[in-house]
Amino acid sequence: MATARDPQLVGVPAPALTAQGESTTLPAWLQRIISPLDVPGEIETPSGEVFRCGSGSGGGQPRFRIRFLRDDLLRRPHDEFSLGRAYVNGEIELVGDMLALLEARSQLADRFRMWPWLRFLLNLWLKPATRANQQAIEHHYTLGNEFYFSFLDTRYRFYSQCLFERDDETLEQAAERKLEVTWHALGLRPGMRMLDIGAGWGGTLEYFCPRGIRMTGITLFENSRSYVGDLIQRQNLNGEISLQDFLTYRPHEPFDAILTYGVIEHMPDYEKFFQQVRRCLKPGGRIYIDGSACKRKYAMSQFTRQYTWQGAHSFMVLPELVQHALDQGFQVEEIKQESHDYALTMLHWAQRFDRSREKISRQWSEETYRLFRLFLWGGCHAFRKDGLQAYHVVARKSA
Repeated sequence: MATARDPQLVGVPAPALTAQGESTTLPAWLQRIISPLDVPGEIETPSGEVFRCGSGSGGGQPRFRIRFLRDDLLRRPHDEFSLGRAYVNGEIELVGDMLALLEARSQLADRFRMWPWLRFLLNLWLKPATRANQQAIEHHYTLGNEFYFSFLDTRYRFYSQCLFERDDETLEQAAERKLEVTWHALGLRPGMRMLDIGAGWGGTLEYFCPRGIRMTGITLFENSRSYVGDLIQRQNLNGEISLQDFLTYRPHEPFDAILTYGVIEHMPDYEKFFQQVRRCLKPGGRIYIDGSACKRKYAMSQFTRQYTWQGAHSFMVLPELVQHALDQGFQVEEIKQESHDYALTMLHWAQRFDRSREKISRQWSEETYRLFRLFLWGGCHAFRKDGLQAYHVVARKSA
């Protein structure tokens, strides 16, 4: 990824925009977006003309460049959806500091489009929750394990927030701390049985089984089931994995503890969720839930709903989650805010992903690289700016 010191971004002679963003060339809709930016950047037209923008535009080093590759893109106004689509399609290049560039996102409208919302409402209200969950998983997780391993932590392969004690820790250190925090929060002891809802790539089994915990993992995608199954065999772990939706899962006997990392976003019906947790958990047993959160349950850009998270995906809404836990006979023992941890986690993911650009583009496609690049950097920016939050919640089933 290019940086502020990249030769593409330094020493390029460019006409500066005025403080009011006036220009005889750039269209008004683009001036409106870039003029309020607090960081210096550049806009390059298809003809090669470059315009400085943002604070310090008269002499500060540019931190990003937006390069338009087609004249017609400049002639019509754009919103977040259409600009995102143009980038994914290779019609715009985004060079330099992505977090600085994403500051422009707040200036973009998100014009209503019927189809993404119709599909979302269909999945939420008309389609069985188990089918909607399956389709969402199939859309997001079918690129193959190696794709996700190109940016996840190399030790436990978590696709949710890792927990940092210091900002300069490695992602792998933060992943292990997440497991240590979970161990203590659930009050685990050797000999206990635990259910992992959404077992991912087996990091929890790899950590907890050698410490005397009998683990059962359930997952909705086959790549996860086969990977974790091989892991259990290779390491002789005291665990099992099955392809199963949690809402229809029926254990032989209740568990001592349950954990679920980054899965609550796929289960918007908290009443059904906690009713099922009650069936699966012993009296006095605890559940550990973590995930990304938002102040409005179904708040999501139309670009994200169309390209990244389909189905009935919804962010955790903490007050609603807590209320349903209480209504179903749980005592909420711990709530921890982890937005900064998720911002750091996604920063690591985005940086690793950018370093793998050549491999990603070659093996999966340039379009796939661009789509996930927006997802990872956009998520990091949202957690930094309080557009998204993250929490973990620990609740205990009453006797």
